[in-house]
Amino acid sequence: MNWLYVMLGAMVGAPLRYLTDRAVQFRHDSVFPWGTFTVNVTGSLVLGLLTGAAAAGAADSRLQLLLGTGLCGALTTYSTFSYETLRLAGTGARGYAAANVVVSVAAGLGAAFAGAALAEAVWG
Repeated sequence: MNWLYVMLGAMVGAPLRYLTDRAVQFRHDSVFPWGTFTVNVTGSLVLGLLTGAAAAGAADSRLQLLLGTGLCGALTTYSTFSYETLRLAGTGARGYAAANVVVSVAAGLGAAFAGAALAEAVWG
């Protein structure tokens, strides 16, 4: 039955990822992949919050499967991040490629830590 929670979360996460990516990219006239950056940082924040809530006993395993594995797994995208970074480097935008790596990793980790800290403040 666990697969059902993952599937339901992914059914929301995948279209949310696509729609968010398109909406953000539409608003930015830049080669920088702001859409992918946005979904990855948002997913990191949600996963950090969920992890902190689980550690405090406020989120059970079903919620972790639904939101963590399902929603965040489908919302975030390491493959697109990698592809866009390689594409930037391949088209001569090496500065943007390097910035994508550094800023995405730093912001993702920061968001995950912020989510965990928020969970600790609320449920800790």
